[in-house]
Amino acid sequence: MVATSSLIGDQGDRLAAGLPVTDEWHRSIGDGARADAVAAVHARDRLTARERIALLCDEGSFTEIGGLVRDPVVGERAPADGVVTGSARIDGRPALVLSQDYSVFGGSVGHLGGAKTARLIDIALRDGCPLVMLLDGGGHRIQDGQNSRDYANAGNLFAQLARLSGYAPIVAAVLGPGFAANTNFAALADFVVMRSGHGTMGIAGPALVAAATGEQLTSQQLGGTEVQVDRQGLADLAVDGEQECLDALRTFLGLLPGNATQPTPAAPADPADDDPARGLPLRELVPDSSRRMYDIRPAVQAIADAGSVFELKPTFARNLVSALVRVRGRTVGVIANQPLHKGGMLDANACEKAAHFIGLCDAYGIALVFLMDVPGFAIGSAAEASTLGRRSAKMLFELGHATVPRLSIVLRKGYGLGYVAMSGSQAFSGDACLAWPTAEICAMSVEGSVDVAYRKDYQRAADPDARRAELIEQIRAQVGPLQAAAGFGVDDVIDPAETRARIVEVLDRAPTRRRLPMPPKVRGISPI
Repeated sequence: MVATSSLIGDQGDRLAAGLPVTDEWHRSIGDGARADAVAAVHARDRLTARERIALLCDEGSFTEIGGLVRDPVVGERAPADGVVTGSARIDGRPALVLSQDYSVFGGSVGHLGGAKTARLIDIALRDGCPLVMLLDGGGHRIQDGQNSRDYANAGNLFAQLARLSGYAPIVAAVLGPGFAANTNFAALADFVVMRSGHGTMGIAGPALVAAATGEQLTSQQLGGTEVQVDRQGLADLAVDGEQECLDALRTFLGLLPGNATQPTPAAPADPADDDPARGLPLRELVPDSSRRMYDIRPAVQAIADAGSVFELKPTFARNLVSALVRVRGRTVGVIANQPLHKGGMLDANACEKAAHFIGLCDAYGIALVFLMDVPGFAIGSAAEASTLGRRSAKMLFELGHATVPRLSIVLRKGYGLGYVAMSGSQAFSGDACLAWPTAEICAMSVEGSVDVAYRKDYQRAADPDARRAELIEQIRAQVGPLQAAAGFGVDDVIDPAETRARIVEVLDRAPTRRRLPMPPKVRGISPI
């Protein structure tokens, strides 16, 4: 690499010769000047920070910010201070991008790299542009942070990131180590994708954990995708390669507006998507027995434009499906109970997943559709130990603050508080509440209600089992969709094949947002 001091010293000679001084300065920080570092990155089956930006952004659109910074402590060993930042276009739309450079002190962040990151967030706030973070680093740089003169200042990076949340989209790809501050960056993002086998997250890495607690864990055991995607849900998606990570970011951003003041980008509508034949299989979707499982995903696909379903957190809380889809080109959020897993009940993880998704959609003006087949909330000591009480309240809290259109469709079970939490009827002033002919709406499961309220009745009978079955049938006859419609608890009972058409009708007439009758307060207080 050409030393910065020599470049500055040559400035007069180069200017006199009419040569572009800045070209050489910028070449000195690029991959072309760092052949050994680039080769080492490629040997680890990874791309460089700049190669990632080139793959993500529209060709020639990236303009670097702060590329020529130099830390006087580490100097030439930290080109751009280990983080590449700048503005670009992604599918023709402006964005701010930062890409951490693992080849520079393991991607750790020095005080100048931190200042560049903070500057980028400030610009995203000021200009209302999405923020893209390509994370591949090990937290604060020890060589630059173990002194109070620099570190005591702290800075307002996280305060600004919190303020950006809900105004402009924040997305992150975890492409390598993501311990320490990177984990909090990801946790504040709207969408996080991890590269399987490479990406990791956690409050502290294996070395610090071993020193502090004695636990001996690999990076993957501590915070790999099996932990952070499948079990914890900190990340939304795990994919195999870097290109797939970048493609996921691009797809997600394409479904959202540039910021909360803009409309969601629309795709061209395809008349074939409105063919009534697409909905016909829904008539056979729900089994005759309320105890039989089925996959809810065909219903999500049937109401969406073909090929438009983008599911978030598909391997976390699999008893609930949350997906961004398009309906006649318009972005819509779908929340659906998944009977294949835990019967579709709402447990703590499902409630957290739903609450975050509701907040995301409400922030960016995306209407919500609830496909309901919910037997209620999880119960028992394990459910209580999971703090379900607070997490279920978080889901209700988000619904209570949402301003976007929402409609619910009861496919089969709409039991108890689960019915309310899935935006049943007018619990949260829904724009429509519809039911399929297979719907059952009641305070608790039919069998459970008989066992709680009528146990003595059927146990005294000559044939307890027959009497219990008789009581179950009597109650089941009172909880069907016609009874719900007769009491005006639902707006209509519809043929399942009509579902997409009815959703289109509601979304066409409902305003993008509506004012809530809120009292004079600054904010609500989240249960968690």
